Amino acid sequence: MSSPLISLRHVEKSYPLAGGRAWVLRNIDLDIQAGEFVTLMGPSGAGKSTLLSILGMLDAEWQGEYVLDGQAVHKLKPKDRGELSRRTIGFVFQQYHLLDNLTVAENLEVPLAYRNLKKGERDALVGDMLDRFQLVGKKDLFPSQLSGGQQQLVGIARALIANPKVLLADEPTGNLHSQQAKHIMEVFQKLNQEGTTIVQVTHSDANAAYGHRIVQLADGWLQKN
Repeated sequence: MSSPLISLRHVEKSYPLAGGRAWVLRNIDLDIQAGEFVTLMGPSGAGKSTLLSILGMLDAEWQGEYVLDGQAVHKLKPKDRGELSRRTIGFVFQQYHLLDNLTVAENLEVPLAYRNLKKGERDALVGDMLDRFQLVGKKDLFPSQLSGGQQQLVGIARALIANPKVLLADEPTGNLHSQQAKHIMEVFQKLNQEGTTIVQVTHSDANAAYGHRIVQLADGWLQKN
């Protein structure tokens, strides 16, 4: 069997407290294969979002080993981690995190600023994403002029524009009503069928059903099935 795209060994995260430590994650071992759609579930405070932040290299304060796409993340300098993240990871957040003062098209172009692309190439990639997510008619609108579902579609398009291998989604439908949520999960399912590896955090059994397997966390520990 080929090496996992993501491999965690003995990953731990804690904070100092008077007289000891507060543990957020304990001894996490997890392998995720390329093309998987994995759901992280568990009660609030279980460590799900922290684990997602570590996978996305948003959090560097942890112990253990993390190998992503053959690269030992735990051995990389911060600059190299940043480059690996931009090359490999796309993020979708519950709060959308769109830039309010930029149009839809300009928001999509933001991740391409890190790449040595000519304007024509950037415009072509933005155009492809607008077309793919049926946002062409919205390209000159600002986020405040869009519905929640439309904002989340823009967020997904922005996460995908640099063609990441892994899409990380933290409660991606948390602010949406049920029909919008269903549409977003169908988009994820199609992306996964096309080859994108997806790791999502959700409290929703309906959302989890779109994935291949569920990883349960409780009090920072992985729960063995």
